[in-house]
Amino acid sequence: MASRGFAAMIGRIAEPGCGCPEPDAVFYSVCMAKIPHPASSFRTRKTSKRPKARRPKARVISSRTVYRGPVFWISADQVQEPGGVLVRRDIIHHSGSIVVLAVDDSASAPRVLLERQYRHAASDYLWELPAGRIDPGENELHAAQRELLEETGYTAGRWQRILKFYASPGFVAETMAVFLATGLRPGTAQPEADEIIHKRMVALPRAVKMVIGGTIRDAKTISSVLWLDHQIASDRGFLSRLKAEKTKPR
Repeated sequence: MASRGFAAMIGRIAEPGCGCPEPDAVFYSVCMAKIPHPASSFRTRKTSKRPKARRPKARVISSRTVYRGPVFWISADQVQEPGGVLVRRDIIHHSGSIVVLAVDDSASAPRVLLERQYRHAASDYLWELPAGRIDPGENELHAAQRELLEETGYTAGRWQRILKFYASPGFVAETMAVFLATGLRPGTAQPEADEIIHKRMVALPRAVKMVIGGTIRDAKTISSVLWLDHQIASDRGFLSRLKAEKTKPR
């Protein structure tokens, strides 16, 4: 008899010196490993995907608005956080902002469009990328296109969202979406009454030095400039492919 994974064979078993008559034939079993088909050794087994365990979230016990202004509002929340700790969290709420990494790719060396303006919170003039708040009901791309035109007068032929992050997640709920804008065309700026903005095209290597040397101190600008420098350093054809691609704004 043969069972799965084994082969049954006919043979003789001799027990020397046992004094028993030798049988004509007996059945004996030889354990033989089942050899897989050669092709099957290259097949991968389908593994069932386990659903990701849901991470526990905080439970808001109470929330009240303690300040509401034209740009943001502040709430005082009593929260039970995932670890079970009961705490008060004061949160600055914001509709979200966009940042425009506008790059002049018409020359061999890319240049970045920077702005210099006074920031009262920093009590100083800062170098920054064009940026602004997303209006209620406005999508990110439209906000980015609007802010670039208003602050600098430039429009762009190609748009791509490259980063999205929290500005300061310890107590600020604001998100920032960074758009790479290329294929720039100059125009007339349309700043708001309280905006006094000086703009300048800066070669990317110079912008990186401004970051490393501490001349650029704005977080959204630092992250965006270093992102672009990394992309070009690791892929020299990065901007060239952007020129060749006829992609829709996204």
